Amino acid sequence: MDLAAQARPTPDVASRGRAANASAAGVSVSMRPPTSSPLKRPPSASSLDPASALLPGNREPRNPRAAAAAASAASPAGAVPWGGQRGPEAPPQDGHGGARASRSQRSNVDMESLVDALGGCALREDEDAGSMRRVSYDESLPKKAVETPICHTIKIIQNIPFLYQEYRDTSEQKEIEQRRQLDTLQSAEEGKTGGGVVTPPALQLQLRNDTQSLSLWQNLDVVRQSGLLESLPQKEIIMQEAMFELVTSEASYYKSLELLETHFLKNPVLVNTLNQSDMHFIFSNIEEVMKASERFLMDLENRVEQSIQISDVCDIVYEHAVEHFHVFISYVINQGYQEKNYRRILQGNMAFRETMAKLENQPKVRGLSFTSFLILPFQRITRLKLLVQNILKKAEENSERESNAIKAHEELERIVRECNEGVRKMNRTEELISIEKTLEFKSKSVPVISHSRWLLKKGEVQQMNGPKSTRTMRSRKLYQPLYLFLFNNLLLITKRSSSGEKFQVLDSCTRAMLRTEDMDDQGQMLANVFTLHLLENQEERPVTYLLKATSVSDKLRWMCALTPNRRTRFLSTSAHQSDSPQVQCIQSYSSQEPDELSIEMADVLNVLERTDDGWMMGERLHDGEKGWFPTRVVEEIQNQELRAQNLRECQRIQQAKGGATGRSVASSRGRGPSKVTNAEWLRIQQSEKD
Repeated sequence: MDLAAQARPTPDVASRGRAANASAAGVSVSMRPPTSSPLKRPPSASSLDPASALLPGNREPRNPRAAAAAASAASPAGAVPWGGQRGPEAPPQDGHGGARASRSQRSNVDMESLVDALGGCALREDEDAGSMRRVSYDESLPKKAVETPICHTIKIIQNIPFLYQEYRDTSEQKEIEQRRQLDTLQSAEEGKTGGGVVTPPALQLQLRNDTQSLSLWQNLDVVRQSGLLESLPQKEIIMQEAMFELVTSEASYYKSLELLETHFLKNPVLVNTLNQSDMHFIFSNIEEVMKASERFLMDLENRVEQSIQISDVCDIVYEHAVEHFHVFISYVINQGYQEKNYRRILQGNMAFRETMAKLENQPKVRGLSFTSFLILPFQRITRLKLLVQNILKKAEENSERESNAIKAHEELERIVRECNEGVRKMNRTEELISIEKTLEFKSKSVPVISHSRWLLKKGEVQQMNGPKSTRTMRSRKLYQPLYLFLFNNLLLITKRSSSGEKFQVLDSCTRAMLRTEDMDDQGQMLANVFTLHLLENQEERPVTYLLKATSVSDKLRWMCALTPNRRTRFLSTSAHQSDSPQVQCIQSYSSQEPDELSIEMADVLNVLERTDDGWMMGERLHDGEKGWFPTRVVEEIQNQELRAQNLRECQRIQQAKGGATGRSVASSRGRGPSKVTNAEWLRIQQSEKD
């Protein structure tokens, strides 16, 4: 809900000797004179010439002055550079952790000699796209305007084997399997302390350590040779893996975006089938999202290469979330229009449809659909929040890592919330306009369209005629069909017109004045029947309706929607009761009705309601969203200790965020003019509660 080329241009060719070295490394290089075209985008580390890249064991920069600067830079105490030794051969560490700072240091060494060394432009063959990409430098530009290329990379990021869609599916499946095994192991471990039982952290690494997963930090040769695995506590190894997964998954995401750009966005045959408006409808601001991802990945790569033992990544996440990730919001909000226009173009443009079918069938796409690439940005920003949340769970309390993780998590949470709210607002407005066009008011007209109103549920129920109905219906039928439109602050009771296209409004009531009563124990005649009380309807008098739903789950869903404050069968997550049932999602589900919840694989949910005909109402632990979903897409977590652990992790995140808010407020109070007022304090507390 970001695009760039499969291979990024590299300026690492300045002489025939370098061309020979690059050729020996298997990179196609051509020497050309300098041109005046400015560098449009900084090169990513994934496309640098392997012959010139600084890899473990080959930390010698090509530029002698850059080597001298690197040799003179002092390594921070306690940091272990690549190769496992401290000394001048390590890349300089700036303390800030971003590639931006490193590039600044290199540019201060001697920009003129660097431009001379890079002089000309480099061509590199794009293996996937089958084309040549050119990078050139304008010697007439001011020295500070020339972007210094990254001159180091790491093989694990350069050679990411998976597209992001493949990584995401594999990662979620591993998470499900891990939770399944923990569910079994923790029961088997009761009363045991040994016996060769795999402990949860070791199991977590074991499940990720196979050919279908992204590489583990502990499997890197330089890590194995450094001796860190023998000296670091297992808790720190787990933390290193959590941070390393964030980096490698970002590289996998970028790899998919590059394929989207080279294979689809810049495919000349596909482009010729679309006009400029349709191109914008389909691809939106994906190139801006791509640039944000590229900058982010470059800084992450630089941090990983500073030291074998990664110091932190959440500070980088926070910086980029604040400065660059706003482009995700625009992209995600427009995604609804993007999908509609894609379907429209697919149906009405035969040339586009045929070209797209050919592109989707090519081996490099690996059987993935074009739409799976379009939804990558939204999938990534939500997944990134969960990866930061995973780091926060493992961070030591009151540590700098925890502080950075809290800030990054809150900023990502804000972005995801704005994405969701933007999408909902657009969909809700369209839905209200559509509903209002179908309504016919019998007497008093009620304005439907409002910025503060949205649809919660709609559907047909049967009004039961008889002694318990306060309305006298002259029809001989036992049931009279009604159609309900329930909004967040209003209920409209209607009946469908003879044409079936219009709805005549019979009654209305504010949602706060609704009450429901279950009739489940009144015999078979009243099966799936419930009583709806309107304490004050549009005529300012109380009315009662006896309504029959289509099923047990439909009745319960209507009752929960009409009276949201009624007690559920099981307690909410906020009660922190480990005996409340929990489930994990084993199959992604997209909501079909407004009261349903879209869930992804590996989501953990606290169960609030369940029915015998295959539906559950749940509360997702990581964001508190509630809704209904089919039982078939989840499996229950049986072990009470594992359920308690899930609740503790949820509570740990809330407490850490609450503690950070409290410390921030206390700090503000100590700054005199910036003192927080009581009203501001209440607002902060309320926002945390929400």
